[in-house]
Amino acid sequence: MDLRLLGYVVAIAEEGSISGAARRLRLTQPNLSRQLRELERRLGAELFVRAGRGLVPTAAGDALLRRAVRMLADAEAALHDVRLAAEGKTGRLTVGFAGSGINGALGDALGRLRAELPDVDLSLVELFDDTEMSAGILDGSLDVAVQRLPVHDARLATRVWAREPLTLFLPSGHPLARTGEPVPVSVLGEIPLVLWPRESAPRAHDEITAVCHRAGVVPRVGARGRTVQTILALVAAGFGAAVMADSYRVLHREGVTPRRLAGTATTLHLVWRAGDADPLLARFMAALNTVKARYRAE
Repeated sequence: MDLRLLGYVVAIAEEGSISGAARRLRLTQPNLSRQLRELERRLGAELFVRAGRGLVPTAAGDALLRRAVRMLADAEAALHDVRLAAEGKTGRLTVGFAGSGINGALGDALGRLRAELPDVDLSLVELFDDTEMSAGILDGSLDVAVQRLPVHDARLATRVWAREPLTLFLPSGHPLARTGEPVPVSVLGEIPLVLWPRESAPRAHDEITAVCHRAGVVPRVGARGRTVQTILALVAAGFGAAVMADSYRVLHREGVTPRRLAGTATTLHLVWRAGDADPLLARFMAALNTVKARYRAE
């Protein structure tokens, strides 16, 4: 059934005449009359009868009219959904992120996207392993990831999004905690470190040890922790200091004092499937860039 013909039936019923419906539809009256007769011929039923000075639906016309109204509404809703999807205003987006990323500009960008696009199903997945995040992009379980050390793979598109200072989280009673100045990397050889276990977060572990090696110091392991909360608890208990992204200072762990690690930074990358042209992904990238620009301006 042609939706256009269903629209004609609805217009005739609502206007009560062929002439009124023709004006509304911007058709000539003979053309609309011909279309109605052809439809009635195809259906084998009369759809309208004259009552007084107007037309009213027959029983067959009523049956078609009820269906027509629903079908036209569904068709309009479908077109609306298509427009929203084409504009990146609806759909599902699954975002993977490293733990610290949510504390800064990423958190603001996600909040902005949720406020601007309430019809988007925004799913967030926190992952500690950069390799696992890259794998999630490749297998389709993630659409985009904000991570520090993406896997090198031609199927992945990556770009540097932001750089974040590294900070040394010290026991509050440590002498270095008493100064408000950034501390030199050389101190990493003077205090035990609380590290991620390499088997659970190899790339994060290697990033920290690489900072030590570039400074010519050999790290001494005081303890290991698999979560940020555990690492900070071990620092507070005096097992050593931890090198982590500066944004973790917002956790304000009692017994822990953060001090910037001079001359160091970690990089946040955006990672997505190469060639992915999803409009929703493009809108997410735009939100990230807007927030990043605002942070830079401040």
